[in-house]
Amino acid sequence: MTVVIGLTGSIASGKSTVSEMFHTFNIPVVDADVISREVVNVGEPAYHKIVDAFGEEVLHEDKTIDRKSLGKIVFKNKEKRDLLNQIVHPEVRKEMLRQRDAYKAEQNSAVVLDIPLLFESKLAHYADLTLVVYVDEGTQLQRLMERDQSSMEDAEQRISSQIPVGEKAEMADAVIDNTGSVKESQEQLKSILEKWNIIN
Repeated sequence: MTVVIGLTGSIASGKSTVSEMFHTFNIPVVDADVISREVVNVGEPAYHKIVDAFGEEVLHEDKTIDRKSLGKIVFKNKEKRDLLNQIVHPEVRKEMLRQRDAYKAEQNSAVVLDIPLLFESKLAHYADLTLVVYVDEGTQLQRLMERDQSSMEDAEQRISSQIPVGEKAEMADAVIDNTGSVKESQEQLKSILEKWNIIN
């Protein structure tokens, strides 16, 4: 019986760091972000739909999608964000479930679905248990501004487009407080996996 863990957090909460940690426990990770980049590669069905919907100004010279300029358009405009999500999400979900089921068929003890917008997209039912990577909002804002060299206004806008991380923590089966060191987060993950009987 493979336990499916839904892993999420909020922007700049350090979810990717925790996602990497699962490999040290030999637990495979299905990464929605990686898949979302693959499904918009040149020639894929979602790629053509994006170019039809947003025009060629969202392309680099080599015809690949310029995620930054597409991001600027959709962060400021909810209708366009919804349109992009309607194009990309079904393709991502299809591939995510394909990978999840392949790992289940291999009878891994667990498989992680790393989904940034797990609750926003109402995908918690894809997993048996949910795990949220948490940082307080001040830390989140500071990390995001440092990471992306963005203004406070930009960072706040991006954070407010998601469910507040505190609310996500309340919805989760377990929470990792990622305000401390990497080592502390790893220890929290280990004890959660032990509690869930995934590792001994």
